[in-house]
Amino acid sequence: MKHRLVLTAEERLALKKKVSSGAAPAREILHAQILLKMAGGRERPTDAAVAKEVGVSSRTVQRVRQRAALEGLDAALSRRPQPPRPQRRKLTDEAEARLVALACSPAPEGRARWSVRLLADRSVELLGLPLSRESVRQALKKTSSSPGSWSAG
Repeated sequence: MKHRLVLTAEERLALKKKVSSGAAPAREILHAQILLKMAGGRERPTDAAVAKEVGVSSRTVQRVRQRAALEGLDAALSRRPQPPRPQRRKLTDEAEARLVALACSPAPEGRARWSVRLLADRSVELLGLPLSRESVRQALKKTSSSPGSWSAG
């Protein structure tokens, strides 16, 4: 479905000002150029023609035009808001210290030593958060302790 782009005189003037001033981020200027060319005069240029003229892909032209038609001019010029990122690091310094202390403590009954898998399983009970074996391994790697060695520490 082709979304027609119709600009008012005010919108056209604002876009021209944005392009000529050069004070906006490059992406906004590029999108403004696309919108100005798409809303040309009587002859509506194709996405491919505008893309070639501006130096982007025709898919970019299509997305900008569609976004302007559906969400408005401001949405077409600006970046989409990104979803919130998950917390990067689950293991805080305090929790890491408790994990290392557990790794340095005597092994549980029936075990010769702590394994990374066993420490990861116990992290739920001890720290209240499930850790992957890789998270446990990386935390222990930063220290000089090794749960597999006979001397702890």
